Amino acid sequence: MPDSEVCQPPKLVTMAAATASAICSTTFAGQSVLKGQSELSKKVGNVDARITMRRTRTNAPESIWYGPDRPKFLGPFSEATPSYLTGEFPGDYGWDTAGLSADPETFSKNRELEVIHSRWAMLGTLGMIFPELLAKNGITFGEPIWFKAGSQIFADGGLNYLGNENLIHAQSILAILGSQVVLMGLIEGYRVGGGPLGADLDPIYPGGAFDPLGLANDPDTFAELKVKEIKNGRLAMFSAFGFFVQAIVTGKGPLDNLLSHIADPATNNAWAYATAFTPGQ
Repeated sequence: MPDSEVCQPPKLVTMAAATASAICSTTFAGQSVLKGQSELSKKVGNVDARITMRRTRTNAPESIWYGPDRPKFLGPFSEATPSYLTGEFPGDYGWDTAGLSADPETFSKNRELEVIHSRWAMLGTLGMIFPELLAKNGITFGEPIWFKAGSQIFADGGLNYLGNENLIHAQSILAILGSQVVLMGLIEGYRVGGGPLGADLDPIYPGGAFDPLGLANDPDTFAELKVKEIKNGRLAMFSAFGFFVQAIVTGKGPLDNLLSHIADPATNNAWAYATAFTPGQ
């Protein structure tokens, strides 16, 4: 037998060695993959944990109203917005020419004040219009005009809510003032410091017992509702200011002013009243 054939290993042995090497390589590769997955699981958790982390995120939600690509105050003509207005909070259109929100602490306080005033303005504008609307539809009671209604408390018999003394019969302005101070003080103290319905609540969006309908259960829906609230609240604040100016200029309620304008737009408008105060008129 030639020496070359003696030195060569049998083919069967060679195939077995190759198979064993492939199995070892595959085993090591599988161990590497499993080890990598194990390390990744230790760091971020399983699939359910990742879903939970996304649901409880603290950054801007995935919505057109948040983030760097959100609508700006001048639309496509908006240039670079301030660096501290990142689109993280609802109602951020990148507008702060006076720099009122440059300081983070001041920004947080202003944001809270705006939301609270927005809610009061929405309630206030409804309260200004609703009594007039009821009076126009046949429900009679003392005084439906919002800036005149309070004077009824000084009249004989006091002020009856909706003309019914069985609802609220107010006769003392001091009692009304004291009740408002106590009630509002308790409400604000609860809002800031918490209470029996929950401690360490968000002072702007407390949720929990204050959300019996569960409107904030879904984070994406909640993010959209925040935007709607602040947009309607800003509109309500401007509306309330307009009602104040109308009351001073025309001496009428907002509904009367609206009906007068619809009846004769050319005569009953802001320009006509503004020119009435010009010198020589």
